[in-house]
Amino acid sequence: MRTLVDLGDAQVRALDELAKAEKRSRAALIRQAIEDYLARRRAGQQDEAFGLWGERRQDGLAYQEKLRGEW
Repeated sequence: MRTLVDLGDAQVRALDELAKAEKRSRAALIRQAIEDYLARRRAGQQDEAFGLWGERRQDGLAYQEKLRGEW
């Protein structure tokens, strides 16, 4: 799929220099940059979910069993 993105002159020059150094196309660099960004965002969202338990020292399963035992 084609997408139009406006880049500044300095960004285009930097991409062209990097593309030449790595012997890759500008489009390939941009695709890789987007993939890297999305991967970091996904990882950050997972870290947030795992952090819900926070600094609690009690094992999650033991806590769950304790609560269920009170029923």
